[in-house]
Amino acid sequence: GMVGQRFITLLENHPWFEVVLIAASGRSAGKRYEDAVDGRWKMQTPMPESVKDMIVYDINEVEKVAEQVDFVFCAVNMPKDEIRAIEEKYAKAEVPVVSNNSANRWTPDVPMVVPEINPEHLAVIESQKKRL
Repeated sequence: GMVGQRFITLLENHPWFEVVLIAASGRSAGKRYEDAVDGRWKMQTPMPESVKDMIVYDINEVEKVAEQVDFVFCAVNMPKDEIRAIEEKYAKAEVPVVSNNSANRWTPDVPMVVPEINPEHLAVIESQKKRL
């Protein structure tokens, strides 16, 4: 969707991050990213060349994705219960999740962090690991 596209454009040429994998619904899985988007690119800038030929993974294939990434930027458009479940699966697989979704906003052991304001909230991740 559009938020995922925005993540991709923000990460293009980023000095710290590299997009190594894109995961989406089963409907897009197995397709080249450019084909999965198929005329629905909404950004003002063109789709980065670096992602056009990436084969999209199924977001539910947590183990396959987890072995190839250091962490996940999540912008899926799904019912909140499904978002919570998939984000927890990634967290359980020891893959940090940076989420744009509101599904876990009220989950006590999921930190909402603005680094300049409350970096200490990251400490709740230890409680999350015990729960998962």
